[in-house]
Amino acid sequence: MTSIRDILAHNLKENRKKCGFSQVKLAEKASITTQYIAMIEVSRKFPTPEMLDRLANALDIETYQLFLVKTSPEDAMERLHNTLVCNIERVVSEAVEKAINVKYQCL
Repeated sequence: MTSIRDILAHNLKENRKKCGFSQVKLAEKASITTQYIAMIEVSRKFPTPEMLDRLANALDIETYQLFLVKTSPEDAMERLHNTLVCNIERVVSEAVEKAINVKYQCL
């Protein structure tokens, strides 16, 4: 499982690059230091809510977008597979339990 710091670090860097900003340019637009941007992007620092708002504003995105987790088709397929396996196990277990109950009621 990826930590919230890692998600933020990845999304900050990706959004910064999408805007064509260097760390220096983003720091300038958000009125913070370049070193602080660098520390966030390597998951060493975690900004305050106010700082998150400043970063999002500088990137022209909503603050929550700094925490979005994008899943790949492979991730989605694995989750679907796991859900199906769990559902099949539950249905089979319930069917076996029902069959056992019926058999013992007949005795």
